Amino acid sequence: MTEPGTAPDPRTARAVRGAFAGTLALEAIVVLLVPRTVARFGAGLTWTRLAILLGLAALFVLGAALQRRRHGLLFGTVLQLGLLACGLLTQAMFLLGVVFGLVWYYLLRVRRDLLGGNLLPRWRDQPG
Repeated sequence: MTEPGTAPDPRTARAVRGAFAGTLALEAIVVLLVPRTVARFGAGLTWTRLAILLGLAALFVLGAALQRRRHGLLFGTVLQLGLLACGLLTQAMFLLGVVFGLVWYYLLRVRRDLLGGNLLPRWRDQPG
């Protein structure tokens, strides 16, 4: 934990960003496994559903790559809502969305404890 008024260790900040990026990459893999489940249950896999899932997986990969940027953390947080919305395709995805949402919230808390500041930093608070 950093003292007020001191800059956090750059290695700590890099490790925290890596945890966020790794979580988003794992979520992309999970979303890519969903079409098989959707095809077996419910109304089946349509081109629209497949396009939504592939687009969401691509956004998760983009979010993982953006963790070095100023808006990467906010983008990743918004993507958690997209994963939760996949629960409309199959109920198992709703459960996974809740689990990954809780993991994301935990990582935000760890980030706040290690680097200080707000749970989600404001746009002007983040460097570079």
